[in-house]
Amino acid sequence: MTAVLVAHAGKNGGTRGIAEVIAGELRECGLSVDLRPAGEVCEVRPYKAVVVGSALYYRRWRPEAVRLLQEHTEALRERPVWLFHSGPCGPAAQPARVSLPARVALLAAAIDAERTATFGGRLDPATTRGFGRLLAVGRRAGDFRDWDRIRAWARDVGQGVRAHAEL
Repeated sequence: MTAVLVAHAGKNGGTRGIAEVIAGELRECGLSVDLRPAGEVCEVRPYKAVVVGSALYYRRWRPEAVRLLQEHTEALRERPVWLFHSGPCGPAAQPARVSLPARVALLAAAIDAERTATFGGRLDPATTRGFGRLLAVGRRAGDFRDWDRIRAWARDVGQGVRAHAEL
């Protein structure tokens, strides 16, 4: 069975929820999946494929997700990698396409990652602190994750993993 790592980075659980759904879909495709916080990933070599997701905060990836890509660039270059980020909220969240931050884009190019998916995020005023709490008020607050789109993307990733495994 092909082993896949799904690593996620976020603060309030929205990106973790997306990663859990992706992992579930990959398992439905017959793949063995390890789901881990990006900051807890010590090695990627045991995996045939890797999925890394990060929440976007002010158009930046979480540092632990960037660190994972930096520290494992050579190993990631040797296997298929898919990236996703979540974060757009409010009426413009669907369908959103947000470019990778420049530093992450360079790392994605270095590892020859597949095209990045952007998913709507979740913004809950109750769990948001400081300035973010002010931004959460009004039309931007809510859950804008499109579960059907996330599942479809995950199934495409599963097909891609299986195709790479057959090569």
